[in-house]
Amino acid sequence: MTKPTKIPSIINKDQTFEGKISSRGKLIIHGTVKGKIVVDILEIYEEGVVHADIKATDITISGTFKGESRASNELNIRSTGSYTGKIICRNLVVEAGGILNAEVTCIPALEGESGKKLLTAP
Repeated sequence: MTKPTKIPSIINKDQTFEGKISSRGKLIIHGTVKGKIVVDILEIYEEGVVHADIKATDITISGTFKGESRASNELNIRSTGSYTGKIICRNLVVEAGGILNAEVTCIPALEGESGKKLLTAP
């Protein structure tokens, strides 16, 4: 298996992407994304708008998200974030001011598992 990249991929605020994004490492979204995302770490910044299905280890939402996500470790909705859809995650954090309108399923860590493994199956 290849090592994750240390340089994050960035979709800037003046960019729109539609389709599937699959990458090892971190993806930062300032712009608009529609489709499917499979990454290790996803950060949606305040100006970011995402309508997608996501599989990641850790997800942080400071912007707007609609869709379904699976976070094998943590999903964090910041005070400026808005989440609508369905969540499957190990740990869920919603800061004061964050908006959550979702069906939530929290999964337990398996015995001996560190929680940093990418979720690959429902």
